[in-house]
Amino acid sequence: MTARVLERFLPDEDATTLFGEDIAVALRPGDILALKGDLGAGKTTLARSIIRALAGDAELDVPSPTFTLVQSYEARIPVHHFDLYRLADPDELEELGLFEATEEGVALVEWPERVGDRLAGAIRLELHDSGEGRLAVIAGPEEAMLRLERSFAIRDFLNNAGELRAHRAFLLGDASLRAYETVTTRLGARRILMNAPERRDEPLLECGRPYSQVAHLAQSVAASVATANAIRARGFSAYQVYAQDLETGLLLTEHLGETPFLSPEGEPVTERYVEAARLLAALHRDAWPKEMPVNDQLVHELPPYDREALGIEVSLLTDWYMPFMAGRPANDAERAGYMERWNRLFARLEHFEKNLVLRDFHSPNLIWRAEREGFDRLGLIDLQDAVCGPAAYDVASLALDARVTMPEALERAVVEAYCAARAEQGPFDREAFDEAYAICATQRNSKLLGTFVRLEQRDHKPFYIKHLPRIRAYLRRAMSHPVLDELRVFYEEAGFLSGDEA
Repeated sequence: MTARVLERFLPDEDATTLFGEDIAVALRPGDILALKGDLGAGKTTLARSIIRALAGDAELDVPSPTFTLVQSYEARIPVHHFDLYRLADPDELEELGLFEATEEGVALVEWPERVGDRLAGAIRLELHDSGEGRLAVIAGPEEAMLRLERSFAIRDFLNNAGELRAHRAFLLGDASLRAYETVTTRLGARRILMNAPERRDEPLLECGRPYSQVAHLAQSVAASVATANAIRARGFSAYQVYAQDLETGLLLTEHLGETPFLSPEGEPVTERYVEAARLLAALHRDAWPKEMPVNDQLVHELPPYDREALGIEVSLLTDWYMPFMAGRPANDAERAGYMERWNRLFARLEHFEKNLVLRDFHSPNLIWRAEREGFDRLGLIDLQDAVCGPAAYDVASLALDARVTMPEALERAVVEAYCAARAEQGPFDREAFDEAYAICATQRNSKLLGTFVRLEQRDHKPFYIKHLPRIRAYLRRAMSHPVLDELRVFYEEAGFLSGDEA
């Protein structure tokens, strides 16, 4: 098989700096980037740009490690800059700790030829003087090359959108395939880049479809565009989409603000949660259309949050959480008894009000904009997985925020604010809402127990496990409603609710 080789032309030093940002976004712990080129070819300039991008500091002092041989920096990913020009013997490489440095970080290595083939598996980047600039030639392991190729495609997308020489910085990766970047234009405006490639190579379930399709998770960024446009059209603060490439899964959108929804100490702020509850009530004032335009040629159909989707989500508890807690998989009888109880609850849920459900309506996806007025103070993000389902679902998502401990008094304040606002709009069946809320809260938190374990065990994202005690506490609250009595007994007997409080 022919090795994958990428080439990028760098006409000047500014282009080399931006190229460093493109590489930095693509790097992952364990990567070794071997930089080759003659003296003055720009290796140190490129390494300096990568380090500054990883550190998020364009003014960071990055001296050449020619005499120290290695210089290390704390950054988004710890980065270690090696210069092997003065290395006397390849065996000294072990003493420098290069391979230990890449266990949790990345290594940038100038003059890798000094150690022969001891950097097998590295990403190899050669800089050549073309007379009119530099030509960068890159080769390396397939997985790393795919990451770099994607990053370079994002640069081309920005250029084609008119954002020439825009600066890029990694913002976050969420619990899905999506990743986000902050883009700063030449004029200093800030944008958000959504990188959401189409879902591929998912394992198939017994039904012959992957989990994401059964759960009605977005298969394309078209859903993000359609939902954001529809919400903006009704006067709420979703992001404006400035440029889109639906085929490759890239969006350039409005940056809604810098202030997180939580306090600077990471605690819930009552005023903000109550206002978000009132916003939900306003979103639910009228029904939403099942069809939402993406552009002049394409329409997105809002999927139903149906029994199949709700059911595959709660199955994560028996598939992932139960083996994690009990040390064994659920048997057929346990799975059948579990789903029988849930199906009876889903049948009840079908009779309650349905409306727009954003699914993850909680603190990570809300931006607080104190300088604005009314609902414009709340910026809405992460809209791509919206469905039509129980109106109570997003209230439960907000009032029992998975990412921060919500005291019972604050949960009640959120619920009461929503219900009061709905009652002001017209007839509102509070008894029906309370039952729907209890079922939705139980469904969501059952799903989250399984999801967080799956993220830790399958996707190697262990920081979600810390939320499990909080989610169990939320489940105990939600299941106090009489409609959950039968399911609660099942959970108690299976030990699903046992554990420390948050």
